[in-house]
Amino acid sequence: MRTLRDVKVGETVKVVKLHGEGAVKRRIMDMGITKGTEIHIRKVAPLGDPIEITVRGYELSLRKSDSEMIEIE
Repeated sequence: MRTLRDVKVGETVKVVKLHGEGAVKRRIMDMGITKGTEIHIRKVAPLGDPIEITVRGYELSLRKSDSEMIEIE
């Protein structure tokens, strides 16, 4: 299983599945990250947390712990 945390800067990937439960999963979905959405990795902070992504035409920062819940292809 490959997650968003494993992706390198500059890559574009597609969401396959969201893991997690309850409020955390709902918060990720509210940000526009749903099954089939394309995500482009823009930057990674110097210490690796957070990562900056482009999703649905806007920029978003995600923690490493949240990015581990997003399975990609």
